[in-house]
Amino acid sequence: MKAAVLNENSKTLTIEDIPMPEPEENELLVKVMACGLCHTDLHYIDHGVRTCKKPPIVLGHEATGVVARDGRNFKEGDRVILPPVFTCGNCKFCNTGRENLCFNMTMLGSTIDGAFAEYVKVPEKDVVALPEEISFEEGCVIADSLSTSYHAVVNRAKVQPQERVIVIGCGGVGTNVVRMAVLQGAEVIACDIDNAKLELAKEMGASMTVNPSEENVQEFLRHSGGSVDVAFEVIGKHQTIETAFKTLGKGGRLCIVGYTNENITINPAKIMFYEQEIIGSVGCPPTDFPKIIELVRDKKVNPSRIISNRFALEDINAALDELRTGKVLRNIIVF
Repeated sequence: MKAAVLNENSKTLTIEDIPMPEPEENELLVKVMACGLCHTDLHYIDHGVRTCKKPPIVLGHEATGVVARDGRNFKEGDRVILPPVFTCGNCKFCNTGRENLCFNMTMLGSTIDGAFAEYVKVPEKDVVALPEEISFEEGCVIADSLSTSYHAVVNRAKVQPQERVIVIGCGGVGTNVVRMAVLQGAEVIACDIDNAKLELAKEMGASMTVNPSEENVQEFLRHSGGSVDVAFEVIGKHQTIETAFKTLGKGGRLCIVGYTNENITINPAKIMFYEQEIIGSVGCPPTDFPKIIELVRDKKVNPSRIISNRFALEDINAALDELRTGKVLRNIIVF
């Protein structure tokens, strides 16, 4: 079968013929129909972040497909979403509703070969049925961009009605953070240096927007209602994390969704005196996927709105190059 493979020390993916995966007990074989490209893929390719499985490895963790062989709970032909992370179901975190922190997790395109391939084998336990009315391409957005945003807003930051929220970074995940916070009843300020992304954030329900390349964020807040209750950083840069922290008022919560390994400088006195919180958020427990699917079915969220372009597997490096520009929200490989 054809697959896009990351080889050791390579800065591009190579289209190769590799053996068809053979599912073992409790695994499903899935014919991939679509798979989204994520900045996590770029971290592996461009920034030297190590996958758990040593290259060569097939990347891709935002996938939908069709079951190719009968499993225990799914039969051949069933439409499915593949969560990026599969869980053991038995550890401390799995038993307390935080499966995304599973001690024994398996991740597509990191621990095991991912879905930039014609077929993929996955643990069956956390696979989610994809309703007929949701396209395979929309399902890719649910798999990571929507689920990550839902978890950050609902489970981690616990955004409440009437709270004032700022979202710094309105890419594929950040735009959905805007939408999820609006659905929680918050007043949302979108912050990005790309005015086109800010226009989309307005469409998603943001009541205000600010472009930090044109206006100082703190000055903007000072003249538009003051500090915020919750700040989301969805870029992954130490400068924007520090900016997000400075927007918080008393009792404020900073939720870090973007990845960076850089150190940050934050004043602990403010955290103590104002009883502020700094919260990390990663992925989403697979058990929350049915709730997110219902939001899509009820048309409260439109996953297709953030899909920028569609590519064949053979053109995956061109799709990644577009993602590197920062001008697209979500590119998708369609099989």
